[in-house]
Amino acid sequence: MTGLVRGADMLKRLHDYGVTYLLLAVLAAMILLWTVLAVAVLAPLPARRRRAAARHSMMAGLRLFTHFLSALGAYRFELGALDTLAGEPGLILAPNHPSALDAIVLLSRHPNLACVLKPQLLTHPLLGPGARLAQFISSEPPRVMVRAAIAELGRGAAVLLFPEGTRSVRAPVNPLTASVAVIAKHARAPIQMVLIETDSTYLGKGWPALKAPRLPIRYRVRLGARLQAPADVAACTRELAARFAAELAAPWHRGSPPPGPPR
Repeated sequence: MTGLVRGADMLKRLHDYGVTYLLLAVLAAMILLWTVLAVAVLAPLPARRRRAAARHSMMAGLRLFTHFLSALGAYRFELGALDTLAGEPGLILAPNHPSALDAIVLLSRHPNLACVLKPQLLTHPLLGPGARLAQFISSEPPRVMVRAAIAELGRGAAVLLFPEGTRSVRAPVNPLTASVAVIAKHARAPIQMVLIETDSTYLGKGWPALKAPRLPIRYRVRLGARLQAPADVAACTRELAARFAAELAAPWHRGSPPPGPPR
């Protein structure tokens, strides 16, 4: 009996590795194909139309990828809460950041999302061309980032900025940067907290690139508080940290009730 259990577990791990590598290959191929087509078709357009078309088509492609994740049984998503934000202009989305998948998921649900990225991602040979077409925002230098985010909010876009600045390395969140509150104050824009919960550390900070997780992974996004534009940046940052700590205090275990059908 022990041998059978071990054999079944080995087959399951082989399956998980096969699915994981397939999904990574599909994602890379989709990004490369989209980039080639987008550069050819969108680059000649005026900046405003190019930006809008790049963001819409990026959303469509990434949403297709999340459906593929669900269809292969790799992920069980609960993302319906994000759909309520798709039509809201001038909003700062401030999520926690447990996984490298987070930006993909959020971008797959909003047609006009300006993402704040690290400079190395904007110059990445695979990711950079698409990010530049969509006029995503470099996080460096900070003053330029703040001005660019304010301009996007003024044009009616939503801005995606992870207040931790990087993926979480401690529970529930890392110390927060002041960037979200600074942008909200100067743009007079509300901050929508986004709470991401997953029962796996896959693609978290420090996860080995070639190590497959145990599948399926449960991944839920829900909305937290919406904070109005602050007068005090430090107080707003402290409030965000306290609310994240309170909302994410309870671990989301595999043994908890299932979140419902994938979306």
